[in-house]
Amino acid sequence: MNQFTSKNYIEKLYAGWYGKIIGVRYGAYVEGWSYERLEKVFGEMTTYLYNYKNFAADDDTNGPIFFVRALEDYTPTREITAEQMGLTALNYAPDEHGFFWWGESTEHAAYLNLKAGIMAPHSGSVEQNGSSAAEQIGGQIFSDVWGFVNPGKPYIAAEYAEKMASVTHGENGIYGGMFVAACIAAAFVEKDIEKVIKIGLSTIPMGCEYARMVNAVTEFYHRNPNDWRKAFHYVKENFGYHLYPGNCHIIPNSSAMILSMLYGQGDFSKTINICNMCGWDTDCNVGNVGSILGTMVGLNGIDKSWIEPIHDFLCTSSVIGSLNIWDIPALVSYTANLGYKVAGEEVPAEWKEILKSKDRYFHFEYPDSTHSFRADSNTGTGINSRILFENTTEVAHSGKHSLKITVVKAQVETDTRVFYQTYYRPEDFNDCRYYPDFSPVLYPGQTVEAWVMAPEGQGIEIAASLYVKDRNSGKRYYGDRSMLKFGEWTKLTYHIPTLDNALILEAGIEYLPLKNLNGGGEFSYIVYLDDMRLSGQACYSIDFSKERMEDWPVWHESHIMVSQMTYLRGTWTLEDGELSGSYSGEPAESYTGDYYWRDYSFEAIVIPKSGENHNINFRVQGAIRSYAVGFAPHNKIALYKNCNGYDTLHEEEFSWQNNQAYVIKVCALENEFRVYVDDREVMSYKDETKPYLYGQIGFSNFNGSLTHYKGFQVKVDSF
Repeated sequence: MNQFTSKNYIEKLYAGWYGKIIGVRYGAYVEGWSYERLEKVFGEMTTYLYNYKNFAADDDTNGPIFFVRALEDYTPTREITAEQMGLTALNYAPDEHGFFWWGESTEHAAYLNLKAGIMAPHSGSVEQNGSSAAEQIGGQIFSDVWGFVNPGKPYIAAEYAEKMASVTHGENGIYGGMFVAACIAAAFVEKDIEKVIKIGLSTIPMGCEYARMVNAVTEFYHRNPNDWRKAFHYVKENFGYHLYPGNCHIIPNSSAMILSMLYGQGDFSKTINICNMCGWDTDCNVGNVGSILGTMVGLNGIDKSWIEPIHDFLCTSSVIGSLNIWDIPALVSYTANLGYKVAGEEVPAEWKEILKSKDRYFHFEYPDSTHSFRADSNTGTGINSRILFENTTEVAHSGKHSLKITVVKAQVETDTRVFYQTYYRPEDFNDCRYYPDFSPVLYPGQTVEAWVMAPEGQGIEIAASLYVKDRNSGKRYYGDRSMLKFGEWTKLTYHIPTLDNALILEAGIEYLPLKNLNGGGEFSYIVYLDDMRLSGQACYSIDFSKERMEDWPVWHESHIMVSQMTYLRGTWTLEDGELSGSYSGEPAESYTGDYYWRDYSFEAIVIPKSGENHNINFRVQGAIRSYAVGFAPHNKIALYKNCNGYDTLHEEEFSWQNNQAYVIKVCALENEFRVYVDDREVMSYKDETKPYLYGQIGFSNFNGSLTHYKGFQVKVDSF
């Protein structure tokens, strides 16, 4: 059966991503622990070892989520090059913070190579970096996604993985990526884990060390099929860390993966438990086997105790803040779209609206999905209200599924809010693994809509209204309140007004029971939610004196960043109520806004402090794709295009001086830009060469300059 025309592609893809995320979360708490320490402290492992508020970003998920964007930014065909995949890594990774494991890693070496113009596949090669670096584990942990977008096609999956893994790794570091991608592709159609392993093995050179290890561990398993701990002692002796150079070599860790898959015998929980108990680089290893097993067994093969604590949420730590907040169904939809593109297949009619939507769309059509919705309630004295979520097929506004919300122990005129969190703060996490920074995914000026229903027969009159919450002021802003008609779907729509200095933290529905027709004090009631969308054009302004420095929980070291902002490099802070940016040498850059904004006007109050280059950026698509306009040496104002390095597109004479405030404004319409300073047009330019047609906004300076920004204003598609 063609995997792309069968319904189970979407469902298996969802399970595969969940398997990856479960494995990373499960293994992260004990990453680097030895087998002996794990056995002494935990003995047999059967469940998560730590209850995270929300699991922060991790390189194991950063890599596959952003490297696959090469298929969007360049081409989804097999003609895509390793060099283009390397440029993708350079574009989305912040400069030596977040995203990757920095330090003694081949990712760090490869990143520096890419910055220096040493392109993939040389950037990660043994010849460039030496085998002790090039054969670390990263090429494997980033490769799951190539199996996800090539279901049932292991050799094509391995081909893509070979190119991507070569960006950061070489030889066995590449072969591991090919193996994992091929296993996942095979797991879409195969039910026997040994057959999956054999298919993965068939895509790599038979004489390589990786293949020798897989064959040896498999042979040991057949001789000793009942004792995985005995197998680990064999693995440790014959493929342990002491036999391979460098930090976190791929062979020992992959031997633990092979062992766990064989002894797990196709059972998801048994496999990831064994893999985690082996130790070493646990989040990487358990994440990869979670991808393979999750894809193979599907959602029904993953116990709900693994899924529920994740609650459909994943965060990442790219340089683009609006791409760092994911509900897992949205990640599945994004990946599936690329899978159809790679295959040259049309999206089936039943999935087309979901996969092609440009909005944040909460449809609940994937089995058990909640889209990471959350809830709170204004409870009265002595009330212990509970709010339960369930994906259901009982009723739906469209499709077959909706979100069933049960409020237990409610009282009349006690409100309950069900919401999607549109921005995350340090207090939402236990630590700052891989330094996630966020920009909101909803802004003033945009529109929220949802369909809601109260079922017949429960005897509770309920009113509902949409709302958004501003993190900066703590206020909630409400749309019109509607009385729900029993058994009928009601559409709620709220156009968010233009708000100054707002940071929208959540968007949702507030339910208010007005009368219990059955009488009595405490009661329970049910409401349904379906087809909620965040859409429309932003219109807002920010005064940086209203923002704050967000101090993240310490992991290895502290991480402090300006709220709503991400940064590529430089020192970005708040001084005297102004955003301050500086760096010596390379451009200092910081960004905010939505990645998919197209036509907009963007203006900022710019105060040059020292140096000769002070800019605002627009159409920012990452670290190596954007435009900038600002003050330049020799009394000039200059327009630049960043295409893996800034080139000057146009200059005009303009007398400017340090310590004076200017309003710089750019209007970007398709490929034409008009630039104003203090309301006077100073430049007009049309980019005829592969223009960037969408992207965030931002701030930058060059050559060791210091720049302050008092605030900014954005109007999307409104001029």
